[in-house]
Amino acid sequence: GYHADRWKKMLIPYSSPTKAYFDTSDKDPFCMYNYLLDITTWNKSIRRGFIKVKIIDYAGNTVESQMNSEASTFQQYKRVKILTGFHQDIEKIAKISLTFSTKNLIGPKHKLRILQMKLKSLNNPKR
Repeated sequence: GYHADRWKKMLIPYSSPTKAYFDTSDKDPFCMYNYLLDITTWNKSIRRGFIKVKIIDYAGNTVESQMNSEASTFQQYKRVKILTGFHQDIEKIAKISLTFSTKNLIGPKHKLRILQMKLKSLNNPKR
């Protein structure tokens, strides 16, 4: 990573679109624990929507991610990486729950069939 005062100088020279990841403080009001959700789906038809992640530790403590503002497109056997954040850190994860939503109030409900999933902590990469 780079210090906040140097990020533009490092990213702007690239001609292709660049996304920046900013680490946050571990103290309120700016604490956020970021994870990278890497999933591969096997639906035959393309699905577009949002994923909300819930993680639970062995004591039953639960924390839920914020819904991303940008919808993801899921195609058969294609990996999709989603940056997701939590306001609380769960050190030892016992269970992961995903909720897929298209945010449509009317119309058919669609399922997202997941072939493979990986959740990696960006704040603590060795977990």
